[in-house]
Amino acid sequence: MEAVVSDDKKLRVWIDLTNTPHVLVFRPIIQAFKAQGHEVFVTAREFAQTTQLLDRNDIEYTLIGRHQGKEIYRKIYGLFSRTVKLVGYAAGKKFNLAVSHGSNDCALASYFLRIPHVTMFDYEFAKAMHHINLRVSTKALIPDLIPSEPLYEYGATDEKIDKYPGLKEEYYLADFKPNESVVKHIGLDVNKVIVVMRTPPDVALYHRFHNPIFMDVLRRLAERDDVEVVLLPRIPEQREEVKKLGFKNVFIPERAVDAQSLIYYSDLVISAGGTMNREAVALNTPVYTLFSGKMGAIDRYLIAEGKMIKLEDPGQLAIKKKQAYGQGKRRDINILLDKVKAVAR
Repeated sequence: MEAVVSDDKKLRVWIDLTNTPHVLVFRPIIQAFKAQGHEVFVTAREFAQTTQLLDRNDIEYTLIGRHQGKEIYRKIYGLFSRTVKLVGYAAGKKFNLAVSHGSNDCALASYFLRIPHVTMFDYEFAKAMHHINLRVSTKALIPDLIPSEPLYEYGATDEKIDKYPGLKEEYYLADFKPNESVVKHIGLDVNKVIVVMRTPPDVALYHRFHNPIFMDVLRRLAERDDVEVVLLPRIPEQREEVKKLGFKNVFIPERAVDAQSLIYYSDLVISAGGTMNREAVALNTPVYTLFSGKMGAIDRYLIAEGKMIKLEDPGQLAIKKKQAYGQGKRRDINILLDKVKAVAR
């Protein structure tokens, strides 16, 4: 099938991916860019299941650097060292545009090389990230549920901020087709209540505290014969910590799985992060949040609308089979694409 070249000039686009959800966000954007005849170059950082998902989605990439750990001094070293490597990678490639989802490394490298950079994010209180990203990026592309005012203290301006309707998950899940084989691959019993749990983001600067309720919930579920839990850890240490407990009904996949299909066919999602919670909302699966940082505007909205529940005690859990499978609103990826392309010179 021939690529359809749009009315725009042919662009050389650089996309940097530093965390697992970024692969999902940019997969359809990469496809749309290529369908319009633009060249796309992808760099990635080794962290969580980022490279595994890139391989699953057949996205070509250049691996540059890895996550350096949760200590602040290691994060500072990682930012400096990877930025230098990215400058070396991008220099001379004549990129018209760089895009990332909160990658300070890419934002700084683009700033030094005078490449227009679009930063995307959907949590307004990641201060360490925004103090850099919002000051050096050309545009900040965020959901319209997030107010602009909290971003001013990071250096954002109304001219720099651009907004899109809805959740980012509604865009990259627009072409979603559930695949039931993930349930069979993991070995789940569909007659039982299937619960997907995502561990807390312990390495994130905006979430620097132990989350005891997570283990309380996991133990409560592990005691039930009518429940099977699929645990999706972020880092190897979390995987090993749970494995040592020897729960018989807790499944921990060794590699990245089709998490969206898993969420679709599950009866309940419990996550201390953000993306998986919003995927559950988009795929009409009941979801509880264990997030213990400062609640962002999107989560506050979803809780107020009754689409997500803030879990503060394991006794709150309604453990039951959901009534039906389905999907919520789907949005056109070209809305995001057009806003990103507008930045390119």
